[in-house]
Amino acid sequence: MLILRYLTRDILTHTLAVSFVLFLVVFAGRFIRYLAEAAVGSLTGDVLLPIMLFKLPGFLEMILPLGLFIGILLSLGRLYAESEMVVLKACGVGPARLALYVMVPALLVMLAVAVLALHVAPDGSARAQVLLDNPRSAEGLHMLNEGRFRKQRGGSYVTYAERIDDSGLMHNIFVFERGEREADRAHVATFAREGEIILDEQSGRRYLELRGGSRYSGSPGKLMLEEVTFDLYGELIPESKNSLRRSGKVEAVPTATLMSSEDPKLRGALWWRLSLPLMVPTVALIALALSRTDARRGRYAKIGPAMVVLLMYFLGLTQGRAVIESGSGPGLMIAVHGAMALLAVLLLNAERLRKVGKPVNAQV
Repeated sequence: MLILRYLTRDILTHTLAVSFVLFLVVFAGRFIRYLAEAAVGSLTGDVLLPIMLFKLPGFLEMILPLGLFIGILLSLGRLYAESEMVVLKACGVGPARLALYVMVPALLVMLAVAVLALHVAPDGSARAQVLLDNPRSAEGLHMLNEGRFRKQRGGSYVTYAERIDDSGLMHNIFVFERGEREADRAHVATFAREGEIILDEQSGRRYLELRGGSRYSGSPGKLMLEEVTFDLYGELIPESKNSLRRSGKVEAVPTATLMSSEDPKLRGALWWRLSLPLMVPTVALIALALSRTDARRGRYAKIGPAMVVLLMYFLGLTQGRAVIESGSGPGLMIAVHGAMALLAVLLLNAERLRKVGKPVNAQV
């Protein structure tokens, strides 16, 4: 029991330390991405911090398995390098018992990842999606600045609103768009009494809705000028394929809804969430097998090959999710889990298999 507590505490300490470092790296990367979206007008600055906080569980569900993997490598690698593993073997801790001891912190991490992946992270993503879907949380290309002209798209798009009230309703709006294509150099000027950004509940897309205005279109050097008056005019606000609003919708769907859905994208998301906790015991056993080293090679000798194996695992699961989203079954993802489990068993019994394979010299 004393050895179990010692190993569990040491592995969890390394896991938390590694996970904290990885968390800082991931958090900084995601924050830079969100700042980039705010810089181009896709987000307002006041929603950045709440969105980051709601997205934290989604970061941790990926970080914890990797943190446990590296934590086991560092913890047991130190025991091998400092000859403490020899003492443990002398005390009767064989490979099977050592595997059982390692599975204790692995199961704790597995439980935490399961709670995060199946419940906490979807709930946080849903809360973040509410903020992202709020029309007032997005400046976008069509959100006008009160009382001043705003140039966008390299000066080819100019907007102006005389006043914006607390509800987001804009008054006395002017929009000028310069034609960019050589075949169509028409410039368009739009005047409207009022307008606002609205969200289509069915498609999830945002529109600029203008009311009571006129739209003028003409080309430089030509006498023809086209005038159109309108009571209601709507224009789709373009969003990039990888924008936060579009990429986060699947992650915001509750797990119970995924289980009852036949949509391939939702099925892929369900299998991905189930795979994250399922991979934890497997990566723990792989790390246990690859942590074998000695004082001459040091505790970091197997980190490079171990990271390659883990990368292959993640790539296999990612490809399996893509196959499910294309309309196929989860066969590839199940095969990846099975192959990695088999690899873990082979690595754990590598020394025994080598001894079996060596020829026995006959003695006279």
